[in-house]
Amino acid sequence: MDLTGKQKRYLRGLAHSLNPVVYAGKEGVSEAVERKATQELEHHELIKLKLGDGCEADKHEAATQLATYCNAAVVQVIGKTIVLYRRRKADPQIVLPRD
Repeated sequence: MDLTGKQKRYLRGLAHSLNPVVYAGKEGVSEAVERKATQELEHHELIKLKLGDGCEADKHEAATQLATYCNAAVVQVIGKTIVLYRRRKADPQIVLPRD
């Protein structure tokens, strides 16, 4: 899923007030974290994930791995926080701006 710069900017603004709903610990991006992220994306469309201090995985690699598994788009990686977006199949709530 590819997003334009304007769409990413819009989603970053929406994500600013969100709290992380998925946390990755020492094991990094495990299968359980991937399943939880997929489940939360179906409920919220836009989520924040937090990589714990003990997580040794590279944040950009972790973001790409999660996005691939969840069929989502990486909106932002800042610090140890990852923002992902995936449009909900039924009744989408977020309307992305065009171009």
